[in-house]
Amino acid sequence: QVQLVESGGGLVQAGDSLRLSCAASGRTFRPYAMGWFRQAPSKEREIVAALSRSDSNTYYADSVKGRFTISRDNAKNTVYLQMDSLKPEDTAVYYCAAAPSTYRAGASYTPKGAAEYDYWGQGTQVTVSS
Repeated sequence: QVQLVESGGGLVQAGDSLRLSCAASGRTFRPYAMGWFRQAPSKEREIVAALSRSDSNTYYADSVKGRFTISRDNAKNTVYLQMDSLKPEDTAVYYCAAAPSTYRAGASYTPKGAAEYDYWGQGTQVTVSS
């Protein structure tokens, strides 16, 4: 089992930055691919960013490319999502997720579908005002 706890959300203005953190406990998450998803009201959950288990590859949704950065600190068992130049359309609940079942897909694999992730955090609200 892996427990994931997100933090760092809040209310900011357009153009501001936030850094979300996802602390993992239980089994080590170091070998796992990790992802950040978001869900806005009345919308489906969508992937924002993904990080391969080797940290060699990243994936970003087109809507956040160039503004968001996913990273990991293995010593702290924490994955981050740095969000810069925030826009009102970034407003959503953000979830981190771990994908241990994709281990055999390879060290450079970045899972993009929600169904590929086995463990989820409880979410943190990000609200961007215009």
